Amino acid sequence: MSCDLIIPPSYLHSSSSSSFLCKQRLQLFNAFPFKLRVPVSTRPLIVQAESRTREEDRIATQSRIPNKVFVLRDYARETLALRWRSWMTSYYMERYLRNQTFYKIQSQSIIDNPDQRIVDDLSSFTGTALAFSLTLFNAAVDLISFSNILYGIYPPLFLVLLAYSIGGTAISVFLGRGLVTLNFMQEKKEADFRYGLVRIRENAESIAFYGGEENEMQLLLQRFKSAYENLTKLLISSRNLEFFTNGYRYLIQILPAAVVAPMYFSGKIEFGVINQSVSAFNHILGDFSLIVYQFQAISAFSAVIDRLGEFDDILDSSTRKNNESTEEIKLKYCYLSSSTDLHSNGSISSRKCVKVLRIEHLTLQTPMSKEPLINGLSLEVFEKDHLLVTGPSGSGKTSLLRAIAGLWNTGKGTITFYAKHKRELPLSSDIVSCEVISTDEINVDSTVHREKNRGGVFFLPQRPYMVLGTLRQQLLYPTWTEDSDFMANLTEQSQQTDSPSFLARSPKAQYADVDSKKPTTDDLIQVLKDVRLGYLLSRFDGLDSMHEWSSVLSLGEQQRLAFARLLLSKSYLVLLDESTSALDEANEEHLYQLIQAAGITYISIGHRSTLYKYHKKVLQISSTADPTSTNPNWCIDFIP
Repeated sequence: MSCDLIIPPSYLHSSSSSSFLCKQRLQLFNAFPFKLRVPVSTRPLIVQAESRTREEDRIATQSRIPNKVFVLRDYARETLALRWRSWMTSYYMERYLRNQTFYKIQSQSIIDNPDQRIVDDLSSFTGTALAFSLTLFNAAVDLISFSNILYGIYPPLFLVLLAYSIGGTAISVFLGRGLVTLNFMQEKKEADFRYGLVRIRENAESIAFYGGEENEMQLLLQRFKSAYENLTKLLISSRNLEFFTNGYRYLIQILPAAVVAPMYFSGKIEFGVINQSVSAFNHILGDFSLIVYQFQAISAFSAVIDRLGEFDDILDSSTRKNNESTEEIKLKYCYLSSSTDLHSNGSISSRKCVKVLRIEHLTLQTPMSKEPLINGLSLEVFEKDHLLVTGPSGSGKTSLLRAIAGLWNTGKGTITFYAKHKRELPLSSDIVSCEVISTDEINVDSTVHREKNRGGVFFLPQRPYMVLGTLRQQLLYPTWTEDSDFMANLTEQSQQTDSPSFLARSPKAQYADVDSKKPTTDDLIQVLKDVRLGYLLSRFDGLDSMHEWSSVLSLGEQQRLAFARLLLSKSYLVLLDESTSALDEANEEHLYQLIQAAGITYISIGHRSTLYKYHKKVLQISSTADPTSTNPNWCIDFIP
């Protein structure tokens, strides 16, 4: 059964249907299952509609080409911004972690929120800088193109444009003069609020024990209120500037016509010239008025530049060598060559002991206030000549370890380290080789300032640092940053994703001559058993499980894990800052016996009376040194 469907002429007429609808209807007719009967009067219209549809398809295809160019342009800009940000992030992080700059910034509160400056400010800087660069380039091209047109129509109109744009820029700067400061403070206050939330996450257990939720809520609301009030001021300033900017935009619609109108009424120009002058005027004025139109974005960008500039100055000051003759604590490294240990016939020297550390006339001060803590300390530590440092709280015990570790250099005096193996030296080209002439005398060619890692000197704080990684990485830190298989996979993934080469950073050796092999899996398992943590392997499914170790391990377990790191590092000297405070006496004795058996010399800080039996000498620091006195506030006694 079939039926006829008559197509009326008006159905395809151009006055009643858009070309798009005509095209859709033609496709419908071609696919229709019924028999179509087209009147003679409608057939020319179908041919005309088909021809018009083909023409519009051709035009649409041509118009898609510029769109693709714009898409590729935006993609290239975003890709360039990403690679620029990647390079700057790597560059800033390297300087931030060099020469313990991160420690100085945090301990002395030099600047606020360096993490936000690396993450947010660098991202904003690279993206905005590229966008502004392209905008300035387009404005320059546009200005060159239309300046001749406008100047050829009516030169006084060009002068009016200059005066109008300069006046608008001056008013915009006056109205928005406080936006840079407000944007700067907003960045800081937002970062402070976020840092408060991070501190709650990091100290969740302590806050829960104290029941300090209400106090934390008040502190967070106080920080958020500060950000809210500053943002309110920022919105008011932006509103006032926006009022002027809108009026500035509307006035340019009539200003060029008003200037050129007398020439039209006098018959000097035609009416079309007015439209041409208005178009050229708007183009050029938009180029001259970038500051007016983009002032809020420029002010926010200026705040980002100020924060990055401040951060950059701090990083430069920490790496810049001070040419002035300022007094500071000097650190020396001395490599004991093999000739000091052997006679000419190859037999072992009969020297009683080997010197490990020497401190000469050390006066230690706080970095900021320059308050003296220790006056004129001089001592020598020999191999297995373990030293215990005691004294009241705040007397400078931990500060002394900071000076030995190279974290503090405020004061005067000399600290010399003696290493028997090259692997115990930091990776530095300034290390000198010296020979021991006698037990008390050395021949040192030059002073060596420690600029790299501490090599054979290991530090164990009261609360060990737990890295973000696996249990294997916890044990290898910081002597070995990562195993080779992981770095090979990381490099392969970097090549597959076409990421920049500077993001696939290979770990650097910490020692001048690493003659010890990296611990194997069996070594890691054995050292866990040695510190009585073997049960962690079954609890966390082996060495390669990922956890928030600072939360899942108790402080006592963390301290024993730190001793496992020490045993793997094969250091010759370790500084213990109450490193067994969370352990029972049995585990404390076991760990000290382990490091004694490993031949490690240690300097301990502690208050327990049980620590005396593990040491041979005790350094007693009485109290904070008197600023007006040069008398020593310390004494050294032998432990019977």
